Amino acid sequence: MTKDSIIIIGGYGHVGKILCTELSEMFPGKVFAAGRSMERAAEFSKQSGGKVLPLQLNIHEPIAPSILKQAKIVIMCLDQENTDLVRACLQHGVHYMDITANAAFLSQVERCHQEARAYQATALLSVGLAPGLTNLLALQATQLMDQTDELNISLMLGLGDEHGQAAIEWTVDQIHTDLEVMEQGRPAIRKSFSDGRVADFGAGVGRHRAYRFPFSDQHTLPRTLGIPTVSTRLCFDSRLTTRLLAGLRTTGISGLLRQKSVRNAVVRSFSKLHLGGNAVAVKVDARGTLHGKETKVECQLRGHHQSDLTAKAAVFAALALYRSELPHGVFHVEQCFSWNRMREWLGQQVAVDIQVNGQQV
Repeated sequence: MTKDSIIIIGGYGHVGKILCTELSEMFPGKVFAAGRSMERAAEFSKQSGGKVLPLQLNIHEPIAPSILKQAKIVIMCLDQENTDLVRACLQHGVHYMDITANAAFLSQVERCHQEARAYQATALLSVGLAPGLTNLLALQATQLMDQTDELNISLMLGLGDEHGQAAIEWTVDQIHTDLEVMEQGRPAIRKSFSDGRVADFGAGVGRHRAYRFPFSDQHTLPRTLGIPTVSTRLCFDSRLTTRLLAGLRTTGISGLLRQKSVRNAVVRSFSKLHLGGNAVAVKVDARGTLHGKETKVECQLRGHHQSDLTAKAAVFAALALYRSELPHGVFHVEQCFSWNRMREWLGQQVAVDIQVNGQQV
């Protein structure tokens, strides 16, 4: 039995469809769009002309060993509550990749490192936009200094873009939460959508005030890159919407999102909201020292369509996994790749500007 299948769980979802389509062009007939609904998977398979195959799979139930015997990679596009499926993949020697931004879950997967090594499998985490491209830009910033003391990441999303239902639900659910960050090497609790900070995203985007948000990169980068203070913030291209959400958090009204009816109404509103465009931008501001002098590094990335960039970055990582180019164990993307490799892969899809003390590099 040939072990060459690529199984994308959530493969008929918003990002999953793009991943399936891209990978099926390279590996027709070997890519499976998996999920609970066989009907939706089959319909997507039909739309792909049979290049993508359908597979019924429920992540809340044990995955059949017969599926894993044929799989080389499993790519997860859905959020999970435990590592049962991850461990099943690793124990069958199946490489695993996850695009989630859930820091608590990624921490659970990290504990499977020795298990992955024992079964000669690789689990690759923090793959996508944020985390993912943000991690690699952070890595690039640290490599331009001898020592990095502080890292501030800002992400701007376009409200006019198409966002998957799961992504909208996750974003809404995080607005009223608290998050743990590292400040001067010590954990600190901060409120989501508080502590605004102005970020300059560069040409065509400009300056926006972004607010703390629980993306997982700020949890992993202190460990993987040894940076004592890391924060990640979010804003939208509609400054009015960003200010409104921050105001709801400040006044405490955002707590109403804990009520299911209110939460569902806000999710529906976000799904229909088209106040902005489809631009996406990342800004990394790093502070440290170079040759004994205080140094500031700024990295800007601008592009369009969040889901496309997430999928493009994920395809890059999936190809490395499929070719078994990576060491066995559990790793985050910045531990396996350089920014320059990803930059070359993205090509004209993004505009990038990197400066050290105001001078372009």
